[in-house]
Amino acid sequence: MKKRSFITAISALIILFSLTGCVRVVQIGHEGDITGNKTFNADQTVESFWQTKALPELTKKAVNLSQLLAESHNDLTSQKEKYGQNDKAIYVVKGQGTITTVDTKNKAGYLVLKLDDYNGPATIELQIGSVYKGSAVRDSLSFIKYEDYKNQVAWAKIAQSIHTVIDKTVIKKQNITELTGKTISFVGCFSANTPKEILITPVELTVK
Repeated sequence: MKKRSFITAISALIILFSLTGCVRVVQIGHEGDITGNKTFNADQTVESFWQTKALPELTKKAVNLSQLLAESHNDLTSQKEKYGQNDKAIYVVKGQGTITTVDTKNKAGYLVLKLDDYNGPATIELQIGSVYKGSAVRDSLSFIKYEDYKNQVAWAKIAQSIHTVIDKTVIKKQNITELTGKTISFVGCFSANTPKEILITPVELTVK
């Protein structure tokens, strides 16, 4: 067992260059500097595109939620060809309304929004964490796709890191517990899972 561990350690430290015949000693954890096989870091990946690519794209895509709801006639899946992202009933929306409820008791906290110009049956909620459900934001971005990543685990980490950025740059900047009765505007994404509950992950949130 000790012999095997010794061999493994030596393998991690030494890279053989067959063309030159030379041996280079590399610090453990920095092998990727030589091999090119860098360790995947989802947080760094998301931070590299969030402000420069993701937010501008989502802001540009956003359709008025009240308009989407009016056109859907209580069947949001019916609008996926017109407004859906990547051929799915996933929508990027914007709107304005009044916060009627702030729920911070659950780990998956949310705000309940009374949307301006809408009196229909759907309950509209905005996620506030600390646990965020779904992957609607990730799945709304045109410049990344599953095939770009090594496996399902890496793809899932991208969604998690997006939620981390949102929690830091959108939610934590607000006095969430004091929002009841306040008017807000938002841009966000949601997946049309049920016709009576719309759970939006906000990427922009402004208190009026």
